[in-house]
Amino acid sequence: MDPSIARALIWAACGCGFTWLMTTAGSAVVLFTGKDPERGKLAHHIFLGFAAGVMIAASVWSLLNPAIEQAEELGQIGWIPAAGGFLLGVAFLIALDTLLPHLHVGSDEPEGLHAGWKRTTLMVSAVTLHNIPEGMSVGLLFAMASQASGAAGDTYLGMAFALALGIGLQNFPEGAAVSLPLRREGFSRWKAFVVGSLSGIVEPIFGVAVVLAAGWISPYMPWMLAFAAGAMIYVVVEELIPEAHLGEHSNVGTLGVIAGFVIMMVLDVALG
Repeated sequence: MDPSIARALIWAACGCGFTWLMTTAGSAVVLFTGKDPERGKLAHHIFLGFAAGVMIAASVWSLLNPAIEQAEELGQIGWIPAAGGFLLGVAFLIALDTLLPHLHVGSDEPEGLHAGWKRTTLMVSAVTLHNIPEGMSVGLLFAMASQASGAAGDTYLGMAFALALGIGLQNFPEGAAVSLPLRREGFSRWKAFVVGSLSGIVEPIFGVAVVLAAGWISPYMPWMLAFAAGAMIYVVVEELIPEAHLGEHSNVGTLGVIAGFVIMMVLDVALG
């Protein structure tokens, strides 16, 4: 195996493993909460808003900006792969949302194609849609860091670690945002914790898969970065922000978005 690929695999495994660990840690919040549904709802709004803010900032600074810069370095018109890849990412998530059977927490009607899956499986499937582009994003940046040399390689590596840290930070509240509603729906604490933890396992899977495919996708890396950004923004606009603003705690959800955006922006600029 090429040493650069092996190095990227180790980085991606560690980075995405960290994001999954943070999902697990966030899911563990349910083990220490009481049965007060209002407290759980308030935390749910904050966590969803924070996750949305992190994903918006990461899409711009960690994905779209590098996509434009790399396209221009390759002699391309920067905005073409950025816009085209972004739209392809949105289309990909729309297709998954249409075809993959899933059930959002708090909803009674499954979405996607009909399947005889259990309710828990359908809920995990819904969260999987969120985590696929996150794992891809981290893997893509580590793959770019391994392919670049000198200062460019160091820059991409810093951006990759910043993104992994930012995604990890938002995965902590996101894990809680999965397990707490499950607890309110009658799941036991431990069952809600396990389901919340498993919701993040696709991140290391897709992060490592992207690195393994780096040799084939290298010429299309600007498109892939923008693709991941489009998929993440679709999740934010379609699900996270609307759910963060349901009910009487809408202001809290808004503040969560702002906090997540600022923290991810600072991380990316400082480390990248």
